[in-house]
Amino acid sequence: MLTIRRLDLADAGVLLAGARARADAIGVPMCIAITDESGQLIAFERMDGGKVTSATIAIDKAFTAAAARKATHEYGTASQPGAPAYGISSAIQGRLMVVGGGLPVLVGGEVVGGIGVSSGTPAQDQDVAQAGIDAFLAGQA
Repeated sequence: MLTIRRLDLADAGVLLAGARARADAIGVPMCIAITDESGQLIAFERMDGGKVTSATIAIDKAFTAAAARKATHEYGTASQPGAPAYGISSAIQGRLMVVGGGLPVLVGGEVVGGIGVSSGTPAQDQDVAQAGIDAFLAGQA
């Protein structure tokens, strides 16, 4: 039998709020998705002005980060021609994201969920995702 630690709805709210605050601070409305450790969606928010096309991308970034237990930007580097994971972006019906903005949420070294952000540049998306994690971890201390 396994004992699984995962984010709950209250945790997702903290992650969303932290990410939203950072998105507001940089002036880029975002789509923000939070998943549990298996990549299943817990919460989603499309800020006013967040790109409609970014909704699915944010969800898939969170899915990738949690289920694959790796930041999406790490797959971006590893999936280039000649790299060890070349072509992986077409895996699992194209849901595996290789663009920055998806981060696993870790507690005590264990992945408990994922956050995915989209609508800005990959660097902005990753920054906003990290802000969500920072807000969550600040509440864990």
